Amino acid sequence: MTNPKKSMFVLEDGTNVWVTFLLVSSLFLLWGFCNGMIDVMDKHFQTELKLSLAQSAWVQFAHYLGYFLMALPAGWLATKLGYKGGIIAGLLMVAVGGFWFIPATQIGSFWAFLLGVCVIAAGLTFLETIANPYTTVLGDPQYGATRINLAQSCNGIGWVFGPLAGAAFFYGKDASGASTGAQTLWIPYAAVGAVVLVLAVVFFFAKVPDIKTEDDYHLNTSDPSVSHSIWRHPHFYMAVAAQFLYVAAQAGIFSFFINYMTTQVPPLPEAWTSGVLKNWFHAGPGGVLQLADKGAASLASLGFIFFLAGRFSGAAILRKFTAHKVLGLYGTINVLLCLLVFCKLGWVSVACVFLSYFFMSIMFPTIFALGIHGLGIRAKKASAFIVMAIMGGAILPKLMGHVGDLYDMSRAFIVPVACFAFVALYGYLWPTLSKSEAK
Repeated sequence: MTNPKKSMFVLEDGTNVWVTFLLVSSLFLLWGFCNGMIDVMDKHFQTELKLSLAQSAWVQFAHYLGYFLMALPAGWLATKLGYKGGIIAGLLMVAVGGFWFIPATQIGSFWAFLLGVCVIAAGLTFLETIANPYTTVLGDPQYGATRINLAQSCNGIGWVFGPLAGAAFFYGKDASGASTGAQTLWIPYAAVGAVVLVLAVVFFFAKVPDIKTEDDYHLNTSDPSVSHSIWRHPHFYMAVAAQFLYVAAQAGIFSFFINYMTTQVPPLPEAWTSGVLKNWFHAGPGGVLQLADKGAASLASLGFIFFLAGRFSGAAILRKFTAHKVLGLYGTINVLLCLLVFCKLGWVSVACVFLSYFFMSIMFPTIFALGIHGLGIRAKKASAFIVMAIMGGAILPKLMGHVGDLYDMSRAFIVPVACFAFVALYGYLWPTLSKSEAK
């Protein structure tokens, strides 16, 4: 039996790659921060541009469209340039998108901001297509799912701070109480542009070995009797479908979190209006105290703390329990949590929203690890399709927003129920689909 303390970040030739793992993990923090800001941007445009819930979901559409358009080119470039070259290309593209927000703020039109969102997402596609599978090969293959969940924990840290930056720069007010979000929205994005330029230089000089993955299905053989197509493997193409639906559910819950918290939370006590958090609240219809947009945006960070806790605890759990069973269990729990939100049970439903963050935390990296299992050199190509499936986040939030416009945000939680049910099914069926031993 392998010793996890020695083999977690040690290659077969004895090379210790934990420094490389830490450096790659910084990329996860970067795109977590960017995604966290995106998830609190919807309400800003609803207020500033008088958009409906479904219309504001164009932010998510532009974001995930970038992933969809660039996933296959990113996979191709990763194959040609290797891990290091693909990462540097992605960082430079993120920098272009970040700096674009400076003129976009002067233009002041919705399309200009959507363009910036799309370009940044295109750059992040390179990073996700490369970094996700790379973490699974930086050590003993037995712990691939553990490593990718550990790296994705850094993604969770970025997601905690993204909403805080969004709350500060998207929902700020001047001394007269007027919104300053339209003038300051560019600041965090320009900062991201500067940071990724520094990261690109660091990666240029860093040691990033180009490691091959295990070819369990003999896809790299020259034997003409063996199919080389990754689409002949059910555990892969079902992972693409599961990832599409998972990201759809995640994007819907994340993007309408502020709308839920500002309209569905039970009346709050008046005593909460005093102290340092007084700007978090305002009087709603009938004088009832409610969460304000800034308060809800800041509270989104609490949701991502639950998400982060799920990532860290999930990485530990996956060292002892099989990945597909944990995925199936977490998917089932999230089906039940979303049904409880749909039922409008007051504070119980509010608590279920936060718990859903915890139990969806391990889904993306675990589906990724299970989907590319055993695909050898074609894991890079398979990764591109799994990242491409992120397009689900562009489509389902519009459906969830439409349900919210017709009814309310509690009822809109019926949409992610079906998504999490499919994810749970994939987890439970993975041994049959892959014809492999449990990971």
